[in-house]
Amino acid sequence: MHRPFISSFLELTNLPLSLISYVGRLHDINSENHTVALEQVVSHGTEGRRGDPAKEIAGSDNVYEYIVFRGGDVKDLRIEETAPQPPQPQVPDDPAILGVC
Repeated sequence: MHRPFISSFLELTNLPLSLISYVGRLHDINSENHTVALEQVVSHGTEGRRGDPAKEIAGSDNVYEYIVFRGGDVKDLRIEETAPQPPQPQVPDDPAILGVC
């Protein structure tokens, strides 16, 4: 079966209560188990979707290797036009450093 969006970067927003947005590379959509799996996932938090600043959830710089979401809890799934840039660690201002991997 051809799956043209596998490895595409997606933004996924989940329901019903959290409204947290995640961005990651699509790993799999499993129609039998009703799941969506993303890899290299970053949480963007609720980004104002809850409407009450006291109930908002902040995003995170953590990159999760792999997350499986219950398909019934996915509110929105969109293909990202460009791959998100992972957060870059702060490199010390040291002339002895030639490069960082």
